[in-house]
Amino acid sequence: MRKKIVLALGGNALGDNLAGQMQAVKQTAQAIVDLIAQGHQVVVTHGNGPQVGMINLAFEAAARTEAHTPMLPMSVCVALSQGYIGYDLQNALREELLSRNMPIPVATLITQVEVDANDEAFRNPTKPIGSFFSKDEADALTKQGYTLKEDAGRGYRRVVASPQPLDIIEKETVKALMNAGQVVITAGGGGIPVVREGHHLRGVSAVIDKDWASARLAAMIDADMLIILTAVEKVAINFGKSNEQWLEKLSLHDAERFIAEGHFAKGSMLPKVEAAASFARSRPGRQALITMLSKAKEGIEGKTGTIIEG
Repeated sequence: MRKKIVLALGGNALGDNLAGQMQAVKQTAQAIVDLIAQGHQVVVTHGNGPQVGMINLAFEAAARTEAHTPMLPMSVCVALSQGYIGYDLQNALREELLSRNMPIPVATLITQVEVDANDEAFRNPTKPIGSFFSKDEADALTKQGYTLKEDAGRGYRRVVASPQPLDIIEKETVKALMNAGQVVITAGGGGIPVVREGHHLRGVSAVIDKDWASARLAAMIDADMLIILTAVEKVAINFGKSNEQWLEKLSLHDAERFIAEGHFAKGSMLPKVEAAASFARSRPGRQALITMLSKAKEGIEGKTGTIIEG
């Protein structure tokens, strides 16, 4: 059955450096085109951890030279990473599609995601970014409006908030491209974080979890399925313990219970399960799948992965 799918790529699908990304996207494109060849309509989202870190570090290093190049706001770093990752990914997808005689256009969309300026996350930024600074450097940056925290005796690092996504600003453009039969790469790195100020969208110092942004996008474009890709084939409870249990299906009730019992790691599986559950809850009949990229095709067929549904 043909499905409208939002496919959220994990970091392992993109590599962690220039050469690694170029190679990784070739394999990633093959798996994505496998889904398209089955008749599914696929919208691709992705993380940007290594890439946005590389961009941020480069401008931090430049700021320390005599040129005094200003450090870039995180919103701008995310925008740059969207273009850079999209460039490699859309070319890999285009090449794979054409090799299978499927002349389907592919487009990368620079995507802004609205967050609430009053989100609690802004009161206590915790997401570390960039390199380490001395106390004097940290004091100078604090006066410029940056937030820094001491990091286990290694120095000071900038920290940013990770607020919840409210709206995908370019959602109508995503829909229009989909309706035109194109493959869309969107909401890269969780999207460029912005807050509304009248008609103006102001970039803010934050990073948005890409799984939450993907779930929000999937609901707003009326997708049938959200696929969140990770390094394991299925979700597990009691992971790494003698009573480890791999899950094929997960009801919303059980998902909430396992989250409350602390089965999922905060910086790893927890946001994936929470985001997947939020999409499954958004409308009856919607499903979320958590699995590996190489198993996505089988997961859609119900042969593997963890399905979360109401």
